[in-house]
Amino acid sequence: MANPTIEGGCYCGAVRYAASGKCTNTMVCHCRTCRRVAASPVVAWVTFAKSGFRFTKGLPKEFKSSAQVVRTFCPDCGTPLTYRHDSFVDALDITTCSLDEPERFPPTHHSWLAHDLDWVKFSDGLPTFQEARPPP
Repeated sequence: MANPTIEGGCYCGAVRYAASGKCTNTMVCHCRTCRRVAASPVVAWVTFAKSGFRFTKGLPKEFKSSAQVVRTFCPDCGTPLTYRHDSFVDALDITTCSLDEPERFPPTHHSWLAHDLDWVKFSDGLPTFQEARPPP
């Protein structure tokens, strides 16, 4: 999944970012926390090295959604932008649909179906995991 620099940002344009390097994961998360934070039944994520990520315009607000997780969002329009877990020092998840070209990063799997809503049904044939996907 090698990719050149990608760009994205929030809905209103107040916060923009760029990421470079290799994409290491693409997925759709069904967990309760992602659902609540995004007010959506699922959230698609793409992972890059934190060292290759930077905000290029404006600064997001941060909050801890759990003891080990920091998320960012636009302080003006509320768009969820990133997810950072203390256990993964150089990994940063970016909301796929905040990318300028989200179609470049289709998901490879669904995670946290143990938290799924009964009425959410995907028939895309991708692998599913009751919790997080085991490391490769």
